[in-house]
Amino acid sequence: MMADGGYAISIEHMFSTVKRVRPASQRYNRRMDWRERFDAELEHAAKARARGNEGQARVCARRAAGIVATEYYARRNLVAMSASAVDVLLQLKDETSLPPDMLPLIEHLMQRVNTEFHLPSGVDLIEDVQRLRLGLLPG
Repeated sequence: MMADGGYAISIEHMFSTVKRVRPASQRYNRRMDWRERFDAELEHAAKARARGNEGQARVCARRAAGIVATEYYARRNLVAMSASAVDVLLQLKDETSLPPDMLPLIEHLMQRVNTEFHLPSGVDLIEDVQRLRLGLLPG
């Protein structure tokens, strides 16, 4: 403690507490390539399902669908109206230029669960988002 009541901090201490930030290419954020973000969400979805957490798997699948929809718009020099995956899917659902087999996939991804927290039998959002990606962003 210094004579005036303040504290003295060494230069070494100041620099030892500086938080190191990963380069943008290594962070999980919007600067990542859409494919990296999409693949990461699918991986999270698969892990959640393997743990028995189907609710989290649905959330991850919907986020992956939002990534696909946003990239779909970006490739057309358009802007998604929202950063929310559900809002972007709602916007995408109204697109008249979509291939006809994409609409059921979007509807599945937007569908609410029933009172037992289940989707209708045969609906697999992880599979649906993979098909949506191939249909909207081939290659």
